[in-house]
Amino acid sequence: MNLSVIIPCYNEAENLPLLLTKLTAVIKKYPKYEIILIDDGSTDRTEETVCGLLPSFSNIKYLQCRRNFGKANALNIGFKSAQGDIVITMDGDLQDDPAEIPAMVTRLTEGYDMISGWKKKRQDPLHKTLPSLFFNFITSLVSGIRIHDFNCGFKAYSKAVTESIDLYGELHRYIPVLAWWKGFKVTEMPVTHHKRKHGRSKYGPERFSRGLFDFMTVYFLTRFKAKPLHFFGKIGLLSGITGTMILTWLSVKWFMGQPINSRPLFFLGLLILMLGVVFFLFGFLGEMIIHLNQNTGIEPYMLKNRHASPSQDLK
Repeated sequence: MNLSVIIPCYNEAENLPLLLTKLTAVIKKYPKYEIILIDDGSTDRTEETVCGLLPSFSNIKYLQCRRNFGKANALNIGFKSAQGDIVITMDGDLQDDPAEIPAMVTRLTEGYDMISGWKKKRQDPLHKTLPSLFFNFITSLVSGIRIHDFNCGFKAYSKAVTESIDLYGELHRYIPVLAWWKGFKVTEMPVTHHKRKHGRSKYGPERFSRGLFDFMTVYFLTRFKAKPLHFFGKIGLLSGITGTMILTWLSVKWFMGQPINSRPLFFLGLLILMLGVVFFLFGFLGEMIIHLNQNTGIEPYMLKNRHASPSQDLK
C-alpha cells in the first residue's frame, strides 16, 4: 500500500517541525509513503524552515507557489503530484492529528472511495464554528449528501478520486460533493481536532461571499453541466409564460378600448417575454456546445472495475 500525504501550508513555519515529526512517526510503518508540502506563497520563514528539515526527513517533496493562489490550487497541485494509491490531505496548522490516519486508511479499504473528516468537537471560536454549521447544513440539504463537515481539510481518498477532480477557486470546500456526483462512495468519520498553538487563521469574512459563489458553481456543474437547457429552459419557460400572461391580459384591455402602449406593465411584459427567449437561447447554445465537444470515450472515473481474461486482450 502506497501512501501520499498532501499538506498545503501558508505561513506555518512554527508548526511544520512538530507536524512532520508526528506525521512521520505514524506513516513510516507503510511500505512506501511520501509527504508533499505545498507552500502556497508563504511570506514567513516557511521555506527556510522546510529546507532545514529536509535532511532529517525522507520522502518529502517541497513545492512552492510563486504567490498565494489559495488552498484549492495547492490541493490540485498535490493531487497531480501524488504517486500513492491512497491520498491523505491535512492542514499544516497542527489542528489535525496524524494519529487518525491509520483509522482513515482502514475505513477507506472497507469499500469507500473517500473518507471526509468530521471535527465533531471543533476547537475554534464561535465566529468560525457557527457560520460553518450553517454552511454544512445548507450544503448537505442541497447536495443530498448526509455528512456533517464538508470543509474539513483532513480527508482520505483513493487515487481514482484525486485523478478525476480538478480544483480551483474555493472548490476545496465541496470536494465531497464533486466526488459523490461522479459516482464515488463518500462517507465521514469523527476526527480529533486540536486548538491552534502557533500562527493565526488565514481565512477572513470574505470567505463567505467566495464560498457562496462557488456553491452556485458546484450546484450548476453537478446538476446541469451536461444538460444546460434544463437549467436555462426552466427559467426561460417561467419568464416566457409570465410575459405572455401579462401581454394577453393587456391585449384584452386593448380590445376593450383601453390604451396600453403607455402603461409600464406593457413594457414589463415585453421585457420578461424577451428574457424568456434569451434564456432559452442560452440553453440551446449550451446544448449545441456540449454536442459539438462531447467526449465519445469513457471517462476513467465512470468505471468501478475492469476485468478481462487473457483471451480478451488485444494482441
